Amino acid sequence: MWRRPPRLSRQGKTRRPWRCSVLVVIFALIFFCFCAAPASAATWTARAQPARLVNGAPVLFQVRPPVKLASLTGTWLGHQITFTYSPATKMWFALAGVSFETNPGKYALELSGKRAAKIATTPMTFTRTFAVAHKQYPQIKVPLTVEKKFTEPTPEQQQQIAEGIKIKDDYLNRVTPSREWDGEFAAPANAAISDVYGSQRIFNGKAQRPHYGLDFRVPTGTSVAAMNSGTVLLARFLYFEGNCVVIDHGQGLLTLYFHLSEIKVKEGDLVKRGQEIGLSGGTGRATGPHLHVAVRWQGAYLDPARLMEMPLP
Repeated sequence: MWRRPPRLSRQGKTRRPWRCSVLVVIFALIFFCFCAAPASAATWTARAQPARLVNGAPVLFQVRPPVKLASLTGTWLGHQITFTYSPATKMWFALAGVSFETNPGKYALELSGKRAAKIATTPMTFTRTFAVAHKQYPQIKVPLTVEKKFTEPTPEQQQQIAEGIKIKDDYLNRVTPSREWDGEFAAPANAAISDVYGSQRIFNGKAQRPHYGLDFRVPTGTSVAAMNSGTVLLARFLYFEGNCVVIDHGQGLLTLYFHLSEIKVKEGDLVKRGQEIGLSGGTGRATGPHLHVAVRWQGAYLDPARLMEMPLP
């Protein structure tokens, strides 16, 4: 009826059940593992938009790291990309692309982030693989006729072509560090499309490279608007492109507007989406009045139509 008094050790202290000691050890181990686990072993989220990547298409990468970062960079298809943090989504984003020549396969997005802590630490790294599929672009083999000087140029004209190539190699391969584009890319003109990205071009019976732009069917004198915010990189006449304007949207992303009848901006100007930059025409190697628009990302030409369809932050 009476409870047995607890047993005493030789020192006169009460013995505690062994189960308590085991539980204490288990909880201590769990706490230690939780606190000591490196952040790099925690969960990263990395996704691509669109979900199905194809050659010639732009891609928006969105990343959510496991800890707060001060900066995030990455490598994709041999290109360096810089991410921007969005407080609204609490994710880092970067606009990149897949070149027309990229073969189908799986390619790695390699990420490197610097922690927000004041004390310098080893950068966090993470790798995610994305599949790239092959896109069958339209093969529109329509014979077109242009002036002979564009298919069989004289030595003097060849010199002009060489000068234009040098200018494009210098300007179009520049990669400025800051992002200037903001939000979605808008159409440069309200008009029907006369030729699409990736189609085969034939001039005077000679096959040319694939069409790396988007053609708008507009008459001469139609207003041409900037597709997004940026800085005017080029605003001059070139042999094949005619009167052209190139806008630098930052981080290697450019939009190009060819065959203009008139240029309304000058190099170095800051422009906003929708701002008039020129009037359409048929200068340069053109079969008639139209607007040719191209999108170039770090040397790779991407499909402008796909870029305009993307919802961007």
